Parts: sequence; C-alpha cells; structure tokens
Amino acid sequence: MTDSRGPRIREIPAGEDRERLVCPDCGFIAYENPKIVVGSVCRWDERILLCRRAIEPRIGFWTLPAGYLELHESTQAGAIREAFEEATARIAIDGLLAVYDVPHISQVQLMYRAHLLSPDITPGIESLEVGLFAWDEIPWTELAFPSVEWALHHFHDGLITGDWTPRGNPSGLGPEER
Repeated sequence: MTDSRGPRIREIPAGEDRERLVCPDCGFIAYENPKIVVGSVCRWDERILLCRRAIEPRIGFWTLPAGYLELHESTQAGAIREAFEEATARIAIDGLLAVYDVPHISQVQLMYRAHLLSPDITPGIESLEVGLFAWDEIPWTELAFPSVEWALHHFHDGLITGDWTPRGNPSGLGPEER
C-alpha cells in the first residue's frame, strides 16, 4: 500500500508568494532551499591545486576542490574537508575569496583562499588526478565550471593588487551563467 501522507500537493500557502509542497492533512510546508557549495583556491608557492573530476557532472574536466556543505558543518570546515576528500590535501584557510550566486542550479558557492600545508597530494575518490599548476599552466579550456574560472581570476587579481575584499559574480553575465 502506498503511503499518501505528508507534503504532496503544490500550492501557494497563505502568507507565501510562491508555490510550495504542502501536506493537505496538517498544513506542513516542505521548503526547498538552495544547496551551498564550499571550496577553495589552494596554493603551494606559486602553484594552484586543481583536481580532474572522476564524477559527473563534467567528468574529466579540471576543478578546484569543492563540494556540498554537510549538515552541522561550518563553511570553512567544509572547504577543508573537500580539499582532503578530492586531493588528500591538508590546507589552512586564509580568508573568504568570493560568494557566487548560481540560481539556475539553485546553488550558492563560497570559495576560500587557502594554502597547502604540504605539497603532498594524491587523487581522492572523486578525482582522476590532481596537480599543482603555475598560472600559465592552468588548462583553461578544460575547466569544469564557469565559477572555477571566476575564482581563479579573482584569486590572481588579489595576488596582484593585494585587495582580498570578497568578490561576487562577474558583471555582464547572462542569467544562464550566474
């Protein structure tokens, strides 16, 4: 027998301005909220850590160590965990680099700047390979996501200017890129 209790009807609840999943029996509203992604631009000397993805989406493309924040986890702890999971990298967070809004996939991405505590890195379960790249060695045409490129450029700008004010989405982008 199928259980037909719980939130199962889409409607606009009283006092709300958008459709939600609601339980018609008790009025419970199941809110759907954006996913939070945390990651970091990690540096060893003049080189930046990149990971070649072993999972979809964008398998085989290069990315920064990043992923979904877990429940009961701080954003910095999540970025540290992701660097270890993807590259067995031990890092220290230096500060917030950027906050990117990506509404077309319901994400908010918090990217940190960090430094590696050791250059010893190996691929984790979600990476095919990992590497430390000088700026002119970065595989720009093989980056997995626009926000990876944004973060790399924001990091590079901070190195040049010394201005580490947290950045946001680059201006002039269409809605599909934000």
